Parts: sequence; structure tokens; C-alpha cells
Amino acid sequence: MPDVDPLPAAPDPEALTSSWAWLTEREPHLRIRDAAARLGVAESQLLATRCGDGVERIRLEPARILPRLRALGRLLALTRNEAFVHERSGVYEECRTEGPVLSVTGPEVDLRIFPAAWDHAYAQTDVGAHGARLSLHFFDAHGEAVHKIHSTSETDQPSFQALVAELRAPRQDRVQPVRPPSPVHRDRPDSEVDPDALEAGWRALTDTHAFHGLLRRLRVGRTQALRMVPDELARPTPVLSLRTVLETAAAEGLPMVLFVRSPGTLQIHHGTVHDVQEAQGWFNVLDRDFNLHVLESAIGGAWVVRKPVEPAAGWVTSLEFYDPRGSLQALFFGQRPRGAPEDPRWTGLLTDLPGAPVPHPG
Repeated sequence: MPDVDPLPAAPDPEALTSSWAWLTEREPHLRIRDAAARLGVAESQLLATRCGDGVERIRLEPARILPRLRALGRLLALTRNEAFVHERSGVYEECRTEGPVLSVTGPEVDLRIFPAAWDHAYAQTDVGAHGARLSLHFFDAHGEAVHKIHSTSETDQPSFQALVAELRAPRQDRVQPVRPPSPVHRDRPDSEVDPDALEAGWRALTDTHAFHGLLRRLRVGRTQALRMVPDELARPTPVLSLRTVLETAAAEGLPMVLFVRSPGTLQIHHGTVHDVQEAQGWFNVLDRDFNLHVLESAIGGAWVVRKPVEPAAGWVTSLEFYDPRGSLQALFFGQRPRGAPEDPRWTGLLTDLPGAPVPHPG
């Protein structure tokens, strides 16, 4: 069997419950993710302490659960990382398996799910002034949330409750073991990468989805590749360029495609944005069925990136965001029909973004 890191001892649920109650009393609006970080535990470990009190462990069966969601009506899909929170209300429509990926596609909810990264799951019932609201919470092996599904006022609540009852796990332990954080990935030294092969392979692309395969074949990290190609292909820009792009897109009605990544999910929004504003330290899109919340201080770097696509379409330009470790957080594209050229307004908007110093690994 391959060697794996032993699971660290899980915190005592009684002590953790007391610490959480103490923290909540002082900061009643503190979200569970932030509370877990304050207490030095994973989010799923904190949620597990409420098993039997509105929280239930459920069997992790994404390929079985996701096709069932369509019948529940409108739900709220939530995928997040440290800097971006992507919330989309709508129906989980067509669900299909494409190799190692589960796809949920439709005009509202659009997801690419990587089940290998999903490790454990819970259901939660919150009772408030408007009745009971249900939610499903999926986590990776480190206890980090990879996707959440919340009921709305337009959800078939009895069917949602029946699904949760069907998925209920036999054991309802209040202790959730998690694996320690993965070590920071180190790219090969730049001197070991062939920059000519990288540039040639980049310019030869005909599908943006082939970009990951190019990097894997050349054994080069993603942000390392951005640093090593000419500015025509990739150049850094200030994180505040995010505001410029969202504000301009809202003012001009410029349709976008916004991807936000968690460790096990890509959640995608297609279309225009409207209500763009700063609130409580976050920069936000606050539209009726789509919310995006951005904590700019948690973004490690931003890049303007150009890639060739099918010959008739020319090039596509993206604004990409990475965390301080170099992991992808979010991608912004201009919306375009497949095979059609990119909207010149989008190309011009990103081309005109200011430059920033090229970041180098510390």
C-alpha cells in the first residue's frame, strides 16, 4: 500500500463546542469557515460537533445525489476559496459523467465537479422565522468545503428532506478526522524549463482546455509558465484590475464567463453583471440570482492571459487570479459563442489594464 500521512488526532468535540460557543457569543455574525480558522480546526470538524443538533452525516455519493437535485426546484449553489465566493441560484439541470469529471450544465447552475477530491459530507437544517432551510455541505480530505447546496423559497422542501433522510449515514460521530494541509508544491527551477518549447506549444494551442496538458507535458507550473512567456501571452496586472473589469462590464452590459475554483469544484456564471459594489471589506456583485464576493487581500496575484483557440476564433483573453501559493482561484473571460471571435470590447478592456512587476517565487 502507498504511504500516507497518518491522520492527526481530532479535537475533542465537547471542548470544541464550548470554544465555538464562546467565540459566537462575542462575534455572533462570524461565519463557520472563519470560526474554524480562529479555532485552528477544519470547517468540517467544527460542523461535525453539531451532529444530532440540526446536522447529520450523509453518505458521499455525488454521482447519485447530483442527478436527483433537478426535481427539487431552485437551489443555491455555492463554491468558494479564500478570496472568492460564487453563489448562483437556479436549477441543477443536466448531470453527466465525463471521465473523472461530473458536469452539471444548464442556463443557471453550471459546475465541473472532481469527485476524487470530495471526501465527506453533511446535511444541515436551520430553523428561522421563515421555516426550515436545508443545505448539503461537501468537503475534501482536509476538511475544506468544496461545494455547498442550499434550499431557497422555491425549493421542494419535502423532497429535499426525503433525500437527506435517504442519504443519512449509519454512524453520526461528532468527531471528523482530517488530513493535514498538503505541502507547498515547488516548481522545477526555471533553468530546467525550455522556454522556447513552452512558447511554441502555447502558440500552437487550438483549445484552452489543452493548456493544462501542455503544462503537464513540459513539467512546468502554471504561474511559472505565465512568468516565462512573452508579455503578449501573459503579463501580471494589479489585483485592483478586478474592480476595473467588473465595473466596466456592469456599466457597458458586457457579458462575461466567471469561474471560481475550490479544491474539488469549478462553478461558472455566464452573462452580464449589474449591481457591483464594495461592502464590509469585500468587493461584490449583488445581482438577483448571482452573487460574487471577493476578498482582494486574499488574492496572491492577477494576470492577463491570451491563448489561441480554434482558427476561426483567433485568441481569447482572460483575467486570472492566483493565491499566494500559486493555486488558481478564479478566471474571468468575455462571453462568446463557440467558434466566434472574442468581443473586441473585452479584448480592449483587458489589453488596457495596467501592468505590474513580474512576481518571482520567494
